[in-house]
Amino acid sequence: MTSIVFHSEGDRIVGFESCGHSGYAGEGEDIVCAAITSAIRLVEATINDVLGLAASVKIDQEAVKISLHLPGGLSQEAEYACQSLMTGLLVYLAELHEEYPDFVEVLEEGDDDDVD
Repeated sequence: MTSIVFHSEGDRIVGFESCGHSGYAGEGEDIVCAAITSAIRLVEATINDVLGLAASVKIDQEAVKISLHLPGGLSQEAEYACQSLMTGLLVYLAELHEEYPDFVEVLEEGDDDDVD
């Protein structure tokens, strides 16, 4: 199962961590893993490459883990863009969980409730 944990400080999503293979299908044929990876890469590329921000990204291929942490001190415009992207990612992944509940879980750190 792939587990994605979103980290928040107050109302601000400050980052996320995704761990594990979904197990939906074999490596290279897993549409659930592909959907998760594509969404995460789109958000990361938009934040870092398009907006030019310095979000911290850590990838551990051996542990099948990727994390992203937003920088602090963003302008109001950059903060709004990042929060829109992060919220969109959370909503997308929560919907993916609804479709594939045995293969994806989405959680928010600090909250005891999962995002189903």
